[in-house]
Amino acid sequence: MAAVAPVPAANKTLPPELQKLLGRVSEIGSLPEVTTRIVQTVENPNSTARDVHDAVRHDPALATKLLKVVNSAFYGLPAQVASLERAILMLGLSAVKNLALAASLSGFVKSGAVCDRFDARDLWRHSVAVAACARLLATRTKVVPIEEAFVAGLVHDLGLIVVHQLLAPQMRTIAEQCLTTAQSYVAAETAALGADHQQFGAALAARWKFPPLLRHAIAYHHDPDTLQPEHRKAAVFVKIADTLCCQAQYGYWLTAHTQVVTAEDLALVGLTAPVVEELLQVLPERVAETEAIFADL
Repeated sequence: MAAVAPVPAANKTLPPELQKLLGRVSEIGSLPEVTTRIVQTVENPNSTARDVHDAVRHDPALATKLLKVVNSAFYGLPAQVASLERAILMLGLSAVKNLALAASLSGFVKSGAVCDRFDARDLWRHSVAVAACARLLATRTKVVPIEEAFVAGLVHDLGLIVVHQLLAPQMRTIAEQCLTTAQSYVAAETAALGADHQQFGAALAARWKFPPLLRHAIAYHHDPDTLQPEHRKAAVFVKIADTLCCQAQYGYWLTAHTQVVTAEDLALVGLTAPVVEELLQVLPERVAETEAIFADL
């Protein structure tokens, strides 16, 4: 049998005029320095918990949030943890990276309406829900590490935050259009803006030097089949979580409410329809737990 050629990845580069627009917005121009340091440290295979501690201790607010989370029901540890260093050891380096990103991204979500049906915080509520769903799904498969699944879900709609800041009137029109008639959200974006939120998110993730797994999840969670096979699993995983959360109407649910999870999607990440149905029964509880910890970071 002849080998099947890999599908080439779709072009996720923003058009030049939108790149220029992105560059003019200073408030989303860069991550806080401490978050950048933490991400880079965790991604370095030679880093230790001491290295991460040295980065976190320069941000007392983040350190306080880490202690709050490690002592919450989210991790369910048997005893209270008072030491930052011990909190980092108990959470693990990837979880610390996730919390730093969550705290930073939450701050980028500005107040204001997206449209009459949604406000800007619904963008963040949806991201938190997808993170919770991805984490729940990851507990039943070894394909994507639990903490990586969580943070991929958390950042997947980074581009929506960008679009809301840059092009709020156009985003309102797109939202109203998709509320009125069920249709592909990314197709509506492309028609109105010349790019979709995946492309905006990919551009910012590249600027922030996110690791490849996160960049792929941001850039391809609506069309993972266009990725090379070796990069596809994380994006498919987020696609599944995103679709489920949009269908359940968590937060800003328009982006994937017409999207379909295929048997091939499930098989690629080691899931089955019965397992997903089983996990959906506990999803509301998991989302509520996660929102209690992460929604107000």
